[in-house]
Amino acid sequence: MNRELSWLKFNERVLEEAESEKVPLCERLTFASIYQSNLDEFFMVRVGSLVDQMMISGEIRDNKTNMTSAQQIGAILKQVEKLNGRKEAVFGRLMESLEAYGIRLVDFHKIGKKESDYLERYFDAEIAPLISPTVVGKRQPFPFIRNKEIYAAVVLERKNGKEKLGIIPCGTGVFPRLIQVPGGEGTYMLSEELILHFIPKVFKGYFVKAKSLIRVTRNADIDADALYDEDLDYRDFMVELIKKRKRLAPVRLELSRELDGDIVDTLCGYLDVSPEYVFRNNTPLDLSFLFQIEDRLRQIPVLFYEKRVPQTPAQLKKGVSVLKQIQQKDRLLFYPYESIKPFLEMLREAANDEDVVSIKMTLYRVARQSKVVEALIEAAENGKEVLVLVELKARFDEENNIEWSRRLEEAGCHVIYGLDGYKVHSKLCLITRMADGQPEYYTQIGTGNYNEKTARLYTDLSLMTCDQEIGQEAAAVFQALAMGETVEHTEDLLVAPNCLQGPVLDMIDEEIARARNGEDAYVGIKINSLTDKKIIDKMIEASCAGVRIDLIVRGICCLVPGVKGATENIRVISIVGRFLEHSRIYIFGTEERAKIYIASADFMTRNTLRRVEVAAPVYDDTIRMRLLKMFDIMLRDNEQARELGSDGIYRRVENQEEPLDSQDYFFRMAYEAAACGKPAAEADREETQKK
Repeated sequence: MNRELSWLKFNERVLEEAESEKVPLCERLTFASIYQSNLDEFFMVRVGSLVDQMMISGEIRDNKTNMTSAQQIGAILKQVEKLNGRKEAVFGRLMESLEAYGIRLVDFHKIGKKESDYLERYFDAEIAPLISPTVVGKRQPFPFIRNKEIYAAVVLERKNGKEKLGIIPCGTGVFPRLIQVPGGEGTYMLSEELILHFIPKVFKGYFVKAKSLIRVTRNADIDADALYDEDLDYRDFMVELIKKRKRLAPVRLELSRELDGDIVDTLCGYLDVSPEYVFRNNTPLDLSFLFQIEDRLRQIPVLFYEKRVPQTPAQLKKGVSVLKQIQQKDRLLFYPYESIKPFLEMLREAANDEDVVSIKMTLYRVARQSKVVEALIEAAENGKEVLVLVELKARFDEENNIEWSRRLEEAGCHVIYGLDGYKVHSKLCLITRMADGQPEYYTQIGTGNYNEKTARLYTDLSLMTCDQEIGQEAAAVFQALAMGETVEHTEDLLVAPNCLQGPVLDMIDEEIARARNGEDAYVGIKINSLTDKKIIDKMIEASCAGVRIDLIVRGICCLVPGVKGATENIRVISIVGRFLEHSRIYIFGTEERAKIYIASADFMTRNTLRRVEVAAPVYDDTIRMRLLKMFDIMLRDNEQARELGSDGIYRRVENQEEPLDSQDYFFRMAYEAAACGKPAAEADREETQKK
C-alpha cells in the first residue's frame, strides 16, 4: 500500500471517532480538530515533499506501489476531497448536538436585525480599528499570506469597471475568535465571518463583486543538512531556517465560498499554487476554536471522557530512593496509566546525589515548562557533568528546543545539537554513579519523549535498569554522539542506523528457520508506522514460511495482510482511541523463548537507517510477562481496534467476545494496582484468575 494513502486511512480513523456517537460530544469536537490539524501537517510535510520531488523529477517512484510523485498527489487530492465531505457532514451534526447544551455558532442568515445591528456596532468599535486592509495594485504588492492563518479576500470594482483585489488578515490575535452574539449566553459568531460580512465598510468607494475567506498551507519540507554551511553556528543557522520555512511555497489553498474560476486563477497566480490544490470548505477553515467551546462546557461531565489520572506505580515505593529500587530490580513505567513522576524523581535524586558524577540524555521533544530540563540544570549547577543532545531538527519543535539549549548551556551543561545527516530520535538517559570506586550505570530507555504533558496523553513505555552491560552500551552511544559518530556494533541494545534493521531481519530469519523446521514461530510488533520495505519483504517471506505475525500499527502500514500465498499469516490492527498509541514493542519468538524489546523506532526507513534510535532488550521475567500480557490485551481489543483487510480497508473489530477497550482496561488495572498496593502485573494476574 502507498505510504501517503495509508496515512490518509489513519486520519480517516481519527475522523471516525468524531463521527462515533459512543464518544462523548466534546471529545468528538477534539477528534474533528485533530483531523484538521493532522491534515494540515500532512500537506506541509508529505505533500510538500512530493511537490518538491515532482519539480526535480516526475519519474521518482514509490518503492511499494511504483506510483510517481504526480500519481500520488493526484490520488491524495481525490481522497482528501472525499474525507473533507465527511468532515463537513460530521461538523454539521456536532453543531446541531451542541444546541441542546446552549451553544450555537451562527452567521448572518441565522440572526435578526437587532443582533445584526449590535454586531455592526461591535465591528466598528472593536475590530475595524485593528485590521490592516490591502488593495493590491502596482504600488501595493500582494501581501505575504502566513501559513494556516485566515484572510478575507474580496474582488472590488470601481465605477469605471476596473477590478482590484482586497486582502484583510483575520487572525491577528488582538480580538477574540468567538464573538458573543446578544440574545443568548452561548451564541457565537466567528470573527472572520463578521469581517467578511462588513467588508464593504472597509473598502468604501468600491463595489464588492465577490468575497471569500482563504487559508493557505505552506510547504514545510526543508532539508537542514543539505543547506547547512559548516562555517555557521548551527543553532543560529536553525533559527534562520525556521524563518525561511515560514515563507516556503503554498501547497494548498482553502476557500470558504464558491468563487468564479477567473478569481481563483488570479489568487493561484499571486500565491503560485496550482488550481488542483484548491479546496472549497463548508466548515470554518480553522477548527481550533472548538477547544474554546469545550472549555465553556467543562462543567458538564457527561460531555467528556471520565476523568483519569496517571497513577503512582505500586512497584515503586514512595519515600525510598528510586536509584536504590532500580538497583534491586528493573522497573517499567507505562504512560499515561502510570505517572512519569518516578522518572522525574530519579533525575532530581541523581542531581543531588554526591556520588553521581554524570547525567547524559537525548532530548527530542520536551514540554514548554520542562521539569526534565530543570532537573538537568540543577545537576549542572551542583557540579555534575551533564551532557545533553538537543535535537534541533525535531520538526515544529525547533524553536522550543533552541530556547532550552540556550538555558542548558547557560547552566553549564555540555550541549550538542545532533549529527550530520541523522536525526537523534532515541529516548536514552544514562546516570553514572561511583560505588566503591567503580562506575555504576543506571539507564533509562523509553519509547516516547521526555515530555510531562504528552506523558498524560500518549501511551509509552519507560524501562529503568541497573544492568551494567546495557549501561556500558548506552555509554558507548553517548561517546559516539559526542564525537559526531554512530555506534558500529552492539550486543544488547539495538541502535540505528547501523545496528537495528539488520538484527531485526536476523531475528525474523530465526523464526523463518524454526517454521521451516516444523516448530511454532511467532513475531509480534507494536509500532506507529510500517514502511521499511526490507522489513516488509522479510515479513512476507516469514508469512509464506508459516510464521504467525501480529502487527499493531497505529498509523501508516504499507503491508497488506491476508493476501493468499503472501501475507495470509499476518494480522494487522490499528487502535485509535482516547490516548495516542505511541509505544513500540518488538517480540520475536513464542512466549517461552521470546526476545522482547521496547524501542523509540518505528519500522520506517527514516527510523531504521537515517536516525539514531535505541531499542532495549527486556530481561526481567516479571516485566517480560507484563509486556506479553499488554500485547495480548491490545490484540483482543474489540472496541477501539480496526483490522486491516486484504482489500486494504480498515474495519472495526467485531466478535462475540466480551467488550474490551484496551486503554480503559489498562487504566482500570493501574487504579486497582495503586489502590491495593500491588504492582500492575500482579493485579492483572488476579483479575485474569477471577475471570
